[in-house]
Amino acid sequence: MEVHFTPEEEMRLQQVAARGGKAAEDVVQAAVRQALQDEACFVEAVQKGIASADRGDLLDHNVVVERIEKRFAWEKLRNT
Repeated sequence: MEVHFTPEEEMRLQQVAARGGKAAEDVVQAAVRQALQDEACFVEAVQKGIASADRGDLLDHNVVVERIEKRFAWEKLRNT
């Protein structure tokens, strides 16, 4: 398999690799592995969510809002 990058993308990739003391190919392979892992985890979570909903195991709207608000508050604290 071949992957083609624009000259700008290739330059940026080389810079990222150099900063990490790695070969550009290794950086690309690691990124692809991580993307595939993330995708697999996402699909699994969606399937679990659908199965949960099919069983009628749903969260109340207020609980969802509360969790989202807590998450945003935590992210805001973490980024300050």
